[in-house]
Amino acid sequence: MDTATANFIQMMLDRTESLREEGDLHEALHAANAAVEKCEQQLGPNLDTIDAFANSLETRADLLLELGKFVEAAEDLKHAIDQLDNRPDRSAQVGRLYALLGAAYDGQERPEKATDAWRKAVEFFEKHEPPLRMDVAAITNNLGFMAKARGDLDAAEDYFLKSLEIMHAEVGQKHEETASVSNNLGAVYLAAGYLDQAREMHMMALETRREIFGENHPDTAQSHNNLALALLQTGDRAWARRHFEKALAGFESLGAAYSDDLEAVASNYCDFLKEEGEANLAEIIAGRVRELLAGV
Repeated sequence: MDTATANFIQMMLDRTESLREEGDLHEALHAANAAVEKCEQQLGPNLDTIDAFANSLETRADLLLELGKFVEAAEDLKHAIDQLDNRPDRSAQVGRLYALLGAAYDGQERPEKATDAWRKAVEFFEKHEPPLRMDVAAITNNLGFMAKARGDLDAAEDYFLKSLEIMHAEVGQKHEETASVSNNLGAVYLAAGYLDQAREMHMMALETRREIFGENHPDTAQSHNNLALALLQTGDRAWARRHFEKALAGFESLGAAYSDDLEAVASNYCDFLKEEGEANLAEIIAGRVRELLAGV
């Protein structure tokens, strides 16, 4: 590929990213289309044209995902993967392409296809030298969600444990991604009836989120709610009440963007209060939340 053509392609890709950062996604797509078209015109057996084509397809696919065009994104990603077939020097990129392909299938609500793509992504990330462990952790976390959604709690536990092990080794417990995986694992343990393990995972997630984000953050409020639900199952009702109150206060302070979370937490707390024989207080809280939601 001659220098002028290579420069044009790079200029279009840079323009795509610049427009994307500015929020002009539709104009960014035109720039990405221009890069892909130019690469197709130049495509030949030499590796530099193949690599340029695969890169431009990946850039456009990532943008298409952001635009919610999941079918088109999947087609670009499959095409890019085909271009890099049997290229051990591109294992990181192929892993990344499969990770994006999983997201495209997930957006299409095709969980089996998404799971297959994400398993492939893990395979390529682990094949890379050195292994791309943080990428493996991110994708095994996704796979844990998929397994939990289909009711395979044993597989979900395995995936989340693998993700958590890597997170602990690479970034430590006091990291927001580690807290997120701890929270996800806690949900699996609660669903499986491993109540003390669920409680500990949610406690660890809350401790980290409080330290990193403070109280007025949606992740912290979510952890208060999740820990409260676990504490109810282990019989610590007074302690659960305090965490329900903190979860409710957190989401009340966060405004309209978290109205669904506020409604869910309020429902959990009001159910608890009714079980405690405090139906009047439950109705007061429900009314207060209804007023807040009415103003959304």
